[in-house]
Amino acid sequence: MTSKQAAKQAARQFEKLLPGLSADDPDVVAEVEAVFARYETALIENDLATLGELFWEDERTIRFGIQENLYGAEAIAAFRATRPSIGLNRRLAQTAITTFGRDVATVSTLFYRDDAPGQCGRQMQTWLRTEAGWRIVAAHVSLIADPRQAG
Repeated sequence: MTSKQAAKQAARQFEKLLPGLSADDPDVVAEVEAVFARYETALIENDLATLGELFWEDERTIRFGIQENLYGAEAIAAFRATRPSIGLNRRLAQTAITTFGRDVATVSTLFYRDDAPGQCGRQMQTWLRTEAGWRIVAAHVSLIADPRQAG
């Protein structure tokens, strides 16, 4: 089963569980793709203002990182302000966006960095449409040995 087939099957199952609330509306997926692209550009350019804007400004926002557990938008912003601003380029793979209704989405992706050979990064974000636009309310980043090199 391809990832697109799996997504369609999951959307049908979701719609059975919550009738009237659709999954993966193409317009909503396009909105989330655009804001995620904006996030990715801000991340590799270390654009702290945009990164801060795209996280929900709330104490309940959570980001679990490679070596840190951050609770609240202030803690996330403080981390971003002190992390190195070089070597941030990465290549994304298998990015999957799933939307639930018109206001909630998840974005999951793998990433690879030239300065981390043999490593595969994994990133998951939960996005919420707010009055101010789409915002990340929860994020998780981790590294594992690159499964493409297992043998």
